[in-house]
Amino acid sequence: MDKKIASYIFGIHPIEEAFASGKEFEKILIQQGNRSEKVNDIVRLAKANDFPVQFVPLEKLNRITRKNHQGIIGFISPISYQHVEQLIPIIYEAGRMPFLLILDRITDVRNFGAIARSAYAAGVDAILIPSRGSALINADAMKTAAGALNHLVVCRTDNLKKSIDYLKESGLQIAAVSEKTDISIWEADLSGPIALILGSEEDGISPAYLQKTDIHLKIPMPGPMDSLNVSVAAGIACFEVVRQRTQNS
Repeated sequence: MDKKIASYIFGIHPIEEAFASGKEFEKILIQQGNRSEKVNDIVRLAKANDFPVQFVPLEKLNRITRKNHQGIIGFISPISYQHVEQLIPIIYEAGRMPFLLILDRITDVRNFGAIARSAYAAGVDAILIPSRGSALINADAMKTAAGALNHLVVCRTDNLKKSIDYLKESGLQIAAVSEKTDISIWEADLSGPIALILGSEEDGISPAYLQKTDIHLKIPMPGPMDSLNVSVAAGIACFEVVRQRTQNS
């Protein structure tokens, strides 16, 4: 396995020790059918801490390491995640308007890192990602972010629809950004509390999340291309928010 993929540990006892020492996990992979008492205890701990758990074939574990992994491998997170429900009240109490990015199934680590770099430069309060189907925050993501991920808050949720509902109830406008609309991002009022949502380059934003948005916007492209790399689109959208807020301040 490429060591750049992530820092990982394996075996029941080392993972138990990692939990005991307060380590956070990007995800934990467990061999399908491995439901021993100790493994069940680890699963309960992971769920209590909102760490994703996946049951996978033995072959997948063996591709990561041929050492005695005992059917379990944990990927250590280089950052600490926060809960968006705890973050939003803090932002309001500080007298600021929340500014979030929601990333739906952005799986390329370099794209994620580049988005984080632009978001941090634009003053985004946090990036919100689903627990499953997102890029692993590893050494490549950290490097591409150029230090931003050491400072930018990342929130992870196991129910993105519920989290979007929470943001709407908290007064944030949910604005989808993709090429599949006729409304230009320059025409919309993005100066208030806002969460921009961007989707994967393969499938775009999931229909279930699009239905929950308040407005669907595109970045005008007069040239022959009809789409942008998601990290570029995120940067443009973030700084349009900055532009509007600066004008209105």
